[in-house]
Amino acid sequence: MIRTVINAWKVNDLRRKMIFVIFALLIFRLGAAIPVPFIDGDALEATLSAASGTIFGLINVMSGDAFARATVFALSIQPYINASIIIQLLTVAIPGLERLSKEGGEEGRKKIASITRYTTVAIALLQSYGYYSLIRSYGLINVPEGYGLWGAIVIIISFTAGSTFMMWLGEQITEFGVGNGISILLFAGIISRVPSMVLSLWNGARASIMGVDAIGSYSAIPIWAVILILVGILLLIMLIVFVTDAERRIPVQYAKRVVGRKMYGGQSTHIPMKVNMSGVLPIIFAQSIASIPATIGMFVGWTTESGGFGGWLMTVFDSTGVIYCIIYFLLIVGFSYFYATIQFNPVEVANNLKKNGGFVPGLRPGKPTADFLKRVLNKITMFGAIYLGVVAILPIIVTSALGISQFSIGGTSVIIVVGVALETVNQLESQMLMRHYKGFLD
Repeated sequence: MIRTVINAWKVNDLRRKMIFVIFALLIFRLGAAIPVPFIDGDALEATLSAASGTIFGLINVMSGDAFARATVFALSIQPYINASIIIQLLTVAIPGLERLSKEGGEEGRKKIASITRYTTVAIALLQSYGYYSLIRSYGLINVPEGYGLWGAIVIIISFTAGSTFMMWLGEQITEFGVGNGISILLFAGIISRVPSMVLSLWNGARASIMGVDAIGSYSAIPIWAVILILVGILLLIMLIVFVTDAERRIPVQYAKRVVGRKMYGGQSTHIPMKVNMSGVLPIIFAQSIASIPATIGMFVGWTTESGGFGGWLMTVFDSTGVIYCIIYFLLIVGFSYFYATIQFNPVEVANNLKKNGGFVPGLRPGKPTADFLKRVLNKITMFGAIYLGVVAILPIIVTSALGISQFSIGGTSVIIVVGVALETVNQLESQMLMRHYKGFLD
């Protein structure tokens, strides 16, 4: 990976693209540090520090701690991600959008992209108002008397404008830089949290060596626990890299046919079926749904020590509890199957093969091929779903077992970081290969 980046830096065109990405990320981190007016950022960060098990904890991870500090980029690109998922689901449900995406060509894709942008702005406005209401409920807004409405407008517009600007910045990175801009912004936001995590481990290990309970706000962590965490992270990265590139290849043979004086077909190829077809989306959706009770409890004021239904609910859906992990795992499996069926339609693939004269060796075209593809899809989806579930709940189990409260690594974050790094390096390699052949032909 490092060698690929070094070789790409030697190519003038790629170097300009990489510099553009670096400047775009600097702008992103600058916006993530600019506070929105009228909000007590320090008090808000202290208030949301205990909200790691809620939906706000997920948004804060994606934004690189900008959400907890109420900066301009507090919402990050979460509205754009939500809008993209909504439009993708509507494309399957609404025939008009489905025809636009499949038969509209380049113009159809542009229209869908435009619809996604407008939907992003609408979702950003709704989330900005919800975020403003949350901050106001905690009494963390300092607006001069008589300017309450003006303060609300400034705060909501600032959050909306920041999210919209990040959407535009991601599109610019995609067009003029290297890799997918939205993914790279997510990557940068998550990576920005790494120094604080490393500092937690360092100070925890120092406190353990010195024989004290804590150094500052960092509790002591045994040396063996630090080594176990580091080894676990390396093994987790290796597993993610292996599964990300893993695929089941279905052999396909095309029959020979004569058109005029030319003969077509006769070649062998394959249908690649990714083991983890849905990426990180099942984890994001599962975490969002599993954290709903904790989010409601945060608004209402319930804690695990509260009596009655509220205390029971917060105990059951504690983000470090056994029941939460089981529900979380089952939701991931369910969403994995849901997204796999959306992205890969065995009947449609079998019909396309039949129309083009292709067949899977040993199977008749049509329904037998579709049934075979469906069985294969179910098997690899189960493996991919179990993999996502293990990656998601393993950090929760390890940190809970070791009793490390100030340090946590989410499986979602690791999958996003590794996936974006692999995707970007692959794009760099493909662009260098393209330039190599171009220079050879010239």
